[in-house]
Order: sequence, then C-alpha cells, then structure tokens
Amino acid sequence: MRLRALLDTDALGLLLLGGEDELDRTVRGVMTTDLRDPSRYLSGGELVLTGLAWRRDATDSEPFVRILASAGVTALAAGEAELGCVPEDLVAACARHRLPLFAVNESVAFATITEHVVRQVSGERAGDLAAVVDRHRRMMTSGPAGGGPDVVLDLLGSDLDLRAWVLSPAGRLIAGSPGAEPGLPSAVCAALAGEHLAAVRTGRRGPYRVAVGGTTYSLFPIRSTGRGTGTAGVAGAPGARDVRETVLSDWLLAVEADAGDWPAERLDLLEGVTQLISVERDRRDAARTVRRRLAQEVLELVQAGAAPGEIAARLRVAAPVLLPGLGAAPHWQVVVARVEWDGGEIEGGPVAQALLEEILVDPLSSGPEPSDRIAVAHTGEEAIALVPLPAVSSEHDGSEAGLHADTLLAAVRDPLSAGLDDDGRLTLGVSASVHSAEGLRGALEEARHARRVAAARAGRVCAAGHQELASHVLLLPFVPDDVRRAFTARLLDPLRDYDRRHRAELIPTLEAFLDCDGSWTRCAARLHLHVNTLRYRVGRIEQLTSRDLSRLEDKLDFFLALRMS
Repeated sequence: MRLRALLDTDALGLLLLGGEDELDRTVRGVMTTDLRDPSRYLSGGELVLTGLAWRRDATDSEPFVRILASAGVTALAAGEAELGCVPEDLVAACARHRLPLFAVNESVAFATITEHVVRQVSGERAGDLAAVVDRHRRMMTSGPAGGGPDVVLDLLGSDLDLRAWVLSPAGRLIAGSPGAEPGLPSAVCAALAGEHLAAVRTGRRGPYRVAVGGTTYSLFPIRSTGRGTGTAGVAGAPGARDVRETVLSDWLLAVEADAGDWPAERLDLLEGVTQLISVERDRRDAARTVRRRLAQEVLELVQAGAAPGEIAARLRVAAPVLLPGLGAAPHWQVVVARVEWDGGEIEGGPVAQALLEEILVDPLSSGPEPSDRIAVAHTGEEAIALVPLPAVSSEHDGSEAGLHADTLLAAVRDPLSAGLDDDGRLTLGVSASVHSAEGLRGALEEARHARRVAAARAGRVCAAGHQELASHVLLLPFVPDDVRRAFTARLLDPLRDYDRRHRAELIPTLEAFLDCDGSWTRCAARLHLHVNTLRYRVGRIEQLTSRDLSRLEDKLDFFLALRMS
C-alpha cells in the first residue's frame, strides 16, 4: 500500500510533519519499536511506529533516523502521548534523511494502525499472488513443467511471507520454500504427516490446524487428479470414491500459520496453490509410467522362470533409466509390500504401489525426487519394487549397502499408522542385494517370505528383512497365540508378580543376564550392581521358576519367552 492511502484514512489519526514528496512510497510491513538501534529487526519497506521512549535529549534523534533510513524504512510515525508533541529535532532529522514523518494522535492506539496496515498489505499481496498463481497454473497445464513445487512455495514466501513445505503421506520432505528451513526436522515432518492422515481418516474438512513442538501449522490436502495414472479406480484416479484408495498416496501442504481466522479469499488462494502442486504431482506420476512398465516386464520374466540371460538383457535396458549416468551395472534389491483393508473391497495392489513409490528412496541419489529411480509394479494385492543400487560391494567398507527393514519401518511407521487407522495394515519385506539376474528370483521369494514374517506380527505397519530369515526370529511369529501365552506365562508370570509386589526388577535383571551371555561381572557392571546382589537376584529367579540359569536349555527357554512376550 502507499503512504498516501494511510494519510487519507481519517480513523488512523495521522498528521504529516514532513515528506510531502515521498507519499507514493510503498509500505510492505509495520513495526513498533522504542529501541535506540532497531536495525536488526528491519528488512526494509516498514512503517515504523515509535513512542519516543528511546529519546533522552535532542542529540538522540539524528542517529535514530539515520539507522532507519539506512535500513530502507518507508516512513516513521511518532506518538504524541510520551512528550505531548513530536520534537523539532526529530522533524529536522527526518527532513535531512528524506524520511516521511507522521505524528500519531494520542487517542489512536498503535495496534489500530498496525492492524490496518497488515490487513491492507496482506490483501494486496494476496491479489497479486493470485494473478501470478493463475498464470503459473495456465503454463503448467498447457505447456512444459513449470519448475515444480519449489516455484509455487517461493511465491508463497515472497508474496505472502508464508513458510511452507510439501510432504508425502509418509512424512518425506518433497519441497520447501526458500528461507523455510528445507531441512525441516524429520520428526516434525512425520508428526505433521500423521496428523494429516488422522484428520483425513476421521472425515475432517481441510485445512487441518495442528500444533507440533509449540508451532501451529495448517495442513492443506493436495489431491491428485489422476491424470498421471490414466486408470480409473486406482489411487488418485477420477473413479476413486473411497478415501482409503488415496489417503496413503496424496501429498500435503504444511503452512506455518493458523488458517482458522483467514478470510475466504486467502483460503481460496491456498486451494489454488494445492491444485497447482497437484498438476506437478500428476506430471511426476506420468513420468513413472516407463519405470513401472520396466518393473512389470522384469517381474513377469522372473516369475515365469525365464532364462537368466533374458532377464539380464531386460535389466541392461532398465539400468540407464533407473540410474542415469552411472555407467556401472547395479546391484538390486526387491521390496514387497501389501496393503490390506478390513472387508477386502478395496484393491490393495495399486495402493501399495503408489505408497512404495513415496517411501522408497535410493540411498545414494539426491535432489527433490530421489524416488524417481525406483521401479514399482503390482500384481494382485502385492506391490513389488526393484531398487537399483550402484555396484559398490559391501566388502569395500564392511557394511551392507541398500535398504534395511528396520530403518524403513522406523521412518514410516508412525505417520502411516494414522492413515491406516483401525481397519488397515501395511506389511513390508526386504530382500538382500543380489548381483546378477540369476539372483532376482531368489530375492523376490526372500522378500515375499520376509513380508509374511512381518504379517504375522502385531501392529498396523510391520516390516521384516532377509536377515531374520536365518534366525529363530523367523519361527516366533508362527507360534500359535495360545501356545505363546501359555509358554510365556509359565516362565515369566511368577517374576512379574514378584516385581509388582517387591519392585525387585527381576525381569530387567534376567534380560541383562542373558544379554551378557551369563557373565556375572559384565552383567553386574551393566546394572550398576555388586556381584553378590546380582547372584541374589538370579537365585530368586531360579527359585520362583524352578529353573537353573547355568543350564543352556533353561537359558534358551527364558530367552524365547522374553522375545515372545
């Protein structure tokens, strides 16, 4: 807004004391201060309101006005309540620095002026941004890509001073506006995604207002139009009617603001922003078509028992698409996912496919869309991902490259559990990496077997990796529940009852003793106990259970009971 408009508003009680030739200056914000040096809080374009408490004598006016002028302040408005009038030394200093000066009548509160300026400036910015967004939308819907979500978030930041981020349903950071901390902590991203999914599942209307870590955010759903998939009835397609078909694949826009008191015009503008981002989302979905087709072809060859040479030829075609520019034959991992809803009326394969494309990330890639190097197919109720890994063998650094089930689970469990609510489950199985086409069939079976192990566990989101298939852990999920309960109760209930009555900590002592392989000194050091105290506790465990912890068989029984409890 212009300074002239402020002067023409009688309710603000402003009297111009100097700067008649500068009334066409633009006001971009307002700040109230009585600091002698407020420069650290100024960014330029402000109307500064001051009660003159910083002024002790006439010599203070010149340095104060010089600081404001150097910071690019638009004008100064001085209140008359403190001194009864605006001192002449301040008028003269403003004239020297060509800084417009207003007197504020003592009957007018600074809050009144601040509210008026903020309302006017925000309204004008929203109108300007709406026009920009509309032009950008036309460019993106009729021509080549317009720069992705980052461009739109840049508009929000520069024109509305809004910090915003685009997140996946699993809490992956897809884009952030400049100055909005693109590295938003992963815990905050996961919490925001979980709140969004929970709100969608309970049928609340967006935007959803949530508080995370003492900061208020407004969450706007970004719903896919389905133009990127081309198939009605799958996640994001026009024929999808049940919220469960899209809840695990739709993005969200998180804005650091409380939209509860926003005018309808601003809410409509943010709705337009989400539609604009949705267009980019559809483009990315369409770009995944080739990768999906490659994954489907390789999967069909593997399941049909094709010759390794034929599979290898297909992989050579896929590698440049999935790992452009690397020039080395990759290793591969297979991830199998299944999404199941109570009732079974929703097809789970497409939902799991869209979800895997969001949560699987090539660990060595970079950029705003690292999952574009993942190829995911679906068959029946299953989604199967081929995850390419550059040919860096584990022998080089002593570690195993690629995806790990526990890491994958930790990253997505909390937010996705909210989206699955109380009627859905996601189970994941991860294979070891294989170095050739001959290993793909085994990797697929390994991932499927690991997923079945995960499915036998409790919880809305479960994952298992290939490491667990060569361990006793593989057997535990398949023990019938009644056998599991009877076995653990016979061994552990006497200890739990004793701990409840005496606070003796026998269960933690047992766990530590077994974890230390029965070493008295190591276990005592871990528990910060004297060895004699440890011997007393172990003796009490043996007495209550009629077992002998020096015998391998009894140690094994206790170990399994603790794992199954």
